[in-house]
Amino acid sequence: MAETPQPAQSSEPKLTAGGAVFGKLKALGVDYVFVNSGTDFPPIIEGLIAASQSGIELPTHVTVPHEHVAVGMAHGYYHMSGKMQSVMLHTNVGLSNGASGAINAWCDQIPMFLMSGRTPVMESTRFGARTVPIGWGQEMYDQTALVREVTKWDYELRFPEQVSELFDRGWAIANSTPKGPVYLSLPREVLCEPAAPEGLDQPSRMAPVITAPDRAALAQAADLLAAAEHPLVISQRGAGSEEAFAALGEFLTEWAFSLSHYWANKLSVPLSHPMQIGGAPEELLAKADMVLVIDSLAPWWPDQVSLREDVKVIHLGPDPLFSRTPVRTFPAHVTLAGDTATTLLALIGEMASLPRNAATLEKRRQRIAELSAARRKAVNEMAERGNGSPMSKEWVSLCLGRAIKGRKATVFQELGCPLEPLDLEHHNSYFQEPHSGGLGWGLPAAMGAQLAEPDRLVFATMGDGSYMFANPTSCHLVAEALGLPVIVLVLNNEEWGAVRHSVIGTYKDGLAQQANDVPLTSLRPSPDFTKTAEASRAYTETVTDGDALPAALERAIKVATEEKRQVLLNIAIERITPG
Repeated sequence: MAETPQPAQSSEPKLTAGGAVFGKLKALGVDYVFVNSGTDFPPIIEGLIAASQSGIELPTHVTVPHEHVAVGMAHGYYHMSGKMQSVMLHTNVGLSNGASGAINAWCDQIPMFLMSGRTPVMESTRFGARTVPIGWGQEMYDQTALVREVTKWDYELRFPEQVSELFDRGWAIANSTPKGPVYLSLPREVLCEPAAPEGLDQPSRMAPVITAPDRAALAQAADLLAAAEHPLVISQRGAGSEEAFAALGEFLTEWAFSLSHYWANKLSVPLSHPMQIGGAPEELLAKADMVLVIDSLAPWWPDQVSLREDVKVIHLGPDPLFSRTPVRTFPAHVTLAGDTATTLLALIGEMASLPRNAATLEKRRQRIAELSAARRKAVNEMAERGNGSPMSKEWVSLCLGRAIKGRKATVFQELGCPLEPLDLEHHNSYFQEPHSGGLGWGLPAAMGAQLAEPDRLVFATMGDGSYMFANPTSCHLVAEALGLPVIVLVLNNEEWGAVRHSVIGTYKDGLAQQANDVPLTSLRPSPDFTKTAEASRAYTETVTDGDALPAALERAIKVATEEKRQVLLNIAIERITPG
């Protein structure tokens, strides 16, 4: 019997779903995939090589030795670039290590394509089936439950031909208002199968849903603001864009509105702006008859202030009611939903033609400017008093602000340098940890920002506890590998200062207020953090005296800008004193 002719075998490697993923991410505009791989990754790695050999345009893959660092870098990259990035993690154990970062991204409304492998379903017979004991040990009934509450959409890749369509959908949902992370799990057997080429090199066929405020609500808000006698603006998450940042500053001056950066994690106007009254709005809030809340999760502390009965409150932002937060009951008489910058500019435009009393506004403008100047003076005087050995956080912040004045610089702050003494002036010059408080965010986020803008001077200012949570060995390894000259300031008081502050704030006349040693807060004996950074060839110094700090900062900036090398300053700061 004659043999049946066999089709000719192509020498070109077949693109599997594992390789198709990277090309599709590039088509969606993703520059980097931050990866921590595992035994579920053979089809990813094999497919990545095949895609590269096939000439497919791919995003840059960055190997990151800890998942929390990977997610934090994607977070920081978006902050600086405005472009969604991707993270690819090991199975359930990798996803669990990245879950804290996912919580941070969710709280900060950061779009991100979060993926992790899934242990093979099959025990045998199918290519990609389990080969090592962890294939049994890592299986879960519902792996996605680890991040479901902090993602906008989740799914599991079932068939290789789904790659293009599912990634289109995930990208569109992540970038819809309000933005946020999405999650896709990737079973190993599916990744091993050939993928259909259709759509893999194309941008998304689905457009994000971008919401805009109701026109009637805009008009109502404008009328209420124009008629207010004691207006106050509270803004936590910035103005949304450089254009809106500038426009908001002009708007505050024109209408004589005071603005508070209460618990802010982004800058909304320059700290030197005469209508900017600092981070403590309680006095003005108690008198306010009109409050404009700009993208603020918790705009004030309910136990610390009683609002006027006749006050009207306007909330503006991507999700003015923060609808996925179970309990948040701040009054919201008017809500303006939409991208912060677009909605803010629309409100400013709505008020442009409204009548105003020039004399009344000038009187109010002068009063706010005097209060603003007095508060800035008090902040600086307090910071100057902290020039000791050890020094205060405020002194470190004041010195850092002076060192970067006039430079293109950004400070990522995580329980490190307080905002007000920094005296920052520019959009994207400041980012504080998300209000979710997943520790270890600051250094990875600063690294991601540095990757997005290599010519920017980037600082990560952190408490000693936050630095340890950042998985610093992994951070410094990646910073050296990528040539990221981030300057790390570890403000070291050898304790969980935030925890101690919380105890004292709750029990104002309690035992912790009087104690020298408060249980569960000590981080003594402190490690020599310079040794951790030196292991990756960083420039390091330990600074114990306040007078020595300005020169140390200048040396750090010189190394970062001229040698393009990472820096760590271990700075001794004062502990909380009893009484």
